[in-house]
Amino acid sequence: MSRTLEEVQATIQIAKLKENDLQNTIHCLTFGESVSSGDYCLMELDDTLCKHIEAGKSLVIRGDLDERAVLCSEDKTYDLKIADTSNLLLLVPGCLTPDQLTTDNQASSQLVHAQIWGFSNSYWELRKRHPKLKKLKKLLMENPYEGPGVSGQEDVPEGKYTMGDLLERIQASEEELEAQLQTIHACEVNSYWRLLDFDYEMRLLGHITQLVDSESWSFSKVPLRVSLEELGRLEPQEMIEHSLNCYGRRYTDNDEVFFALNEDKVCRATAQMLLQNAVKFNMAEFQEVWQQSVPEGMGTRLDQLKSLALVDRSSKPETIFLLRVEDLPEDTLERFTHLFTMREKWTEEDITPYIQDLCGEKQTTGALLTKYARLSTQNGIKVFNSRRTVAT
Repeated sequence: MSRTLEEVQATIQIAKLKENDLQNTIHCLTFGESVSSGDYCLMELDDTLCKHIEAGKSLVIRGDLDERAVLCSEDKTYDLKIADTSNLLLLVPGCLTPDQLTTDNQASSQLVHAQIWGFSNSYWELRKRHPKLKKLKKLLMENPYEGPGVSGQEDVPEGKYTMGDLLERIQASEEELEAQLQTIHACEVNSYWRLLDFDYEMRLLGHITQLVDSESWSFSKVPLRVSLEELGRLEPQEMIEHSLNCYGRRYTDNDEVFFALNEDKVCRATAQMLLQNAVKFNMAEFQEVWQQSVPEGMGTRLDQLKSLALVDRSSKPETIFLLRVEDLPEDTLERFTHLFTMREKWTEEDITPYIQDLCGEKQTTGALLTKYARLSTQNGIKVFNSRRTVAT
């Protein structure tokens, strides 16, 4: 039974409260029929996500059965964590907050009856996180694209994924997923997103650099139209253009499309080709072979290999080996554990490329190293060691 205003005022007196100190509008709450704490889940949103919802846009929860769920907007990914509260949280549709109440010339108290639709002792708390993208490459590598006409490869649907399929499987927003597809040089073939087999990718790049050499073009001005005409006899034109997009910058000059090849990207890909089949490579020999392998006119530098290869300066002679950041664990603690298992001591210069992607918007690699590593000095050089006990 709903209370009357007189009953409410009597309760206020018993509680020794002054009615003048309270809002004039009094909400009288009652539980609806068959109300259960499991009927609703509450979620705390920041201003950005509130405006996102108010604009009629969607939030999507993603994750396979063996994964912790994440929440995604169009461009960001959030961890979902249950937060318990000692206060009972009530879901009361139509209940007005003090700033929403009309107080114009309202001298006397008025009673508003509202029904409770649900209640909970916890809510979902959101925390922005990096998207979980390692799984993307694993899925696309199930059926890498090796070029047209490869013995029935294109007739097999297994291991092929549309954008919709990937959004169902990858814990990332659509914008983050699209950016990563571009980063790993994936391309859309017959409505499926495919990762090029690395040998095929290098073959395409080789065709382009050989054409540049034979035509005596500048690396900064490779004409798209002529490239497609000349190389279209060897490979599909869309694959040639895809390779130019991966290793160059598109621009227009006098209504004609050109590409400026990126020296660092070409040299980096060549280094990967040389290192991928070697456990370790003599450093001096590698640098000589590497320079000989890149197109004439391009220069190789070790800083082009950050997050791709690691130099072992403790070995005699010095060696270099392939270590790609995308092959390391995504979890921060697991990443540091893996790195310190590989090498007991790291200089800041060596370890930074392998932890930079773990930093949040306002976090630095220095802050990560302070938390997950111990600084010491060896022969006058600052090095980082593993911490035996790390707060997670």
